[in-house]
Amino acid sequence: MKKLLLVLAVLLAQVGYAQQKAFSVTVTGKGQPIILIPGYSCSGEVWQETVDHLKNRYQCHVLTLAGYAGVPPIDKPILQTVRDQLIQYVKNKKLRKPILIGHSLGAFMSLWASSTEPDLFAKLICVDGVPFISAMQNPAVKADSLRKLPYFDAEVVARNFTSIPDSVYETAQARAMLAQVRDSTRARQIAHWSALSDRKTLGYTLVEMSLTDLRPDLVRITVPTLVLGSLYFNSAAVSERILNEQYRNLPQKTIAVAQSKHFIMYDAPQWFYQQIDQFLTGL
Repeated sequence: MKKLLLVLAVLLAQVGYAQQKAFSVTVTGKGQPIILIPGYSCSGEVWQETVDHLKNRYQCHVLTLAGYAGVPPIDKPILQTVRDQLIQYVKNKKLRKPILIGHSLGAFMSLWASSTEPDLFAKLICVDGVPFISAMQNPAVKADSLRKLPYFDAEVVARNFTSIPDSVYETAQARAMLAQVRDSTRARQIAHWSALSDRKTLGYTLVEMSLTDLRPDLVRITVPTLVLGSLYFNSAAVSERILNEQYRNLPQKTIAVAQSKHFIMYDAPQWFYQQIDQFLTGL
């Protein structure tokens, strides 16, 4: 009987683990592995054109995070679980020195994974993402002080997301996305991914990222890192100042600012490809 109970416990644990898969993955191409992580609420499809550009030279592992764009959600803490399973994915697949490319929240996740396992990755490309989003306007902001504020309560934020009627959510998101991408068709696609996302996950992950300050951990990242920024407050000078402040502790960094909104790979694709090609080849 004890053996039977032990077997059942193991099986239940395995089922529970399977239900807590932190991301889905599609693999395309051959060569040195690149892991591409999309931003907040987005599908891995956001990288489609980038994968088309890279797939003849690199093996592209494209993630869609749990709870986003129709992928089943997982329990909290979501982003920490993504970090841990991303590291384990690299080890399980025996990926040799993969490159990380992340957009927005995906850049944050790239920094988190790399600062946790500094020897695991070869290079990082952070596309319009920062190590502590809450300090974008005020570098002195501390995560501990924010935790005391009601609008950083994960359950409250999640309820705010779930209270928005489905009938208006996607349309409202499409309008809002025009502040982040120039093309209206792209804005509608991003809004559709958001509409397919689990609303609680949208709330939880927004708060998790907002309360996690990776700036002190950047000193652990010793590999070359390319930081690509968009125009903050319509000013390249402001973008450079904010990015240099955010990435102050990162030893090996190159910072470049695009004449674009947040989705740089959509707004300035040729500039984007030129930047990443030069960085990846070392030319």
